[in-house]
Amino acid sequence: MSDSYKTTGTAGAYGRPMTPRLDAISIITADLPASLAFYRRLGLAVPAGAESAPHVEAVLPGGQRVLWDTEDVIRSFDPGWERPAGGERLGLAFRCDGPEEVDALYAELTGAGHTGHLKPWDAVWGQRYAVVLDPDGCGVSLFAPATPATAPAASTGSPGEK
Repeated sequence: MSDSYKTTGTAGAYGRPMTPRLDAISIITADLPASLAFYRRLGLAVPAGAESAPHVEAVLPGGQRVLWDTEDVIRSFDPGWERPAGGERLGLAFRCDGPEEVDALYAELTGAGHTGHLKPWDAVWGQRYAVVLDPDGCGVSLFAPATPATAPAASTGSPGEK
C-alpha cells in the first residue's frame, strides 16, 4: 500500500498523529416525529419525548451515535442547503436474527404505513433481504443470513453489509 492511503501516524495541526474515528451517522429529516417512530420500530433507543426537539441523538451499542436534525436546523447554519434529489447517497442496513425476522419486520413496517421498496427475498449472496423506505424516502435494508449453514463471511461486501 502506498503512503498516500495511510491515515495513522499522519501529523495533525498540532504535530500529533491523526486517527479519525466514525462517531455518528446523521439523518436530516423533514418530519422528525415520523422519522423517530420509524427508527424506534427498528430498535434504536430514541429518547422519550424527543419529537419536539430540533436535534436528537441515540447511542448505539458500540458507542457510535445516530443523529437526527430537522431541515430547518441544517438551514440555520447552512442557509444554502437544499434537500438532495436524484438518489440516495448513504444507505443504512439492519441485521436481523434470522430470515423470519426480516419478513416480520418488513410486514410490521409496511403494515404501519411505511413504503416497502423491495419485498423480502432470498438473495444470491446468501441473505434474506428487504428494503423499506423511511419517512424521508431513504432506503433502509433489512437482512439476515438465509440459513445459518449458508451464512456469508462477515465481510463479503454484499449490499446488506453497508
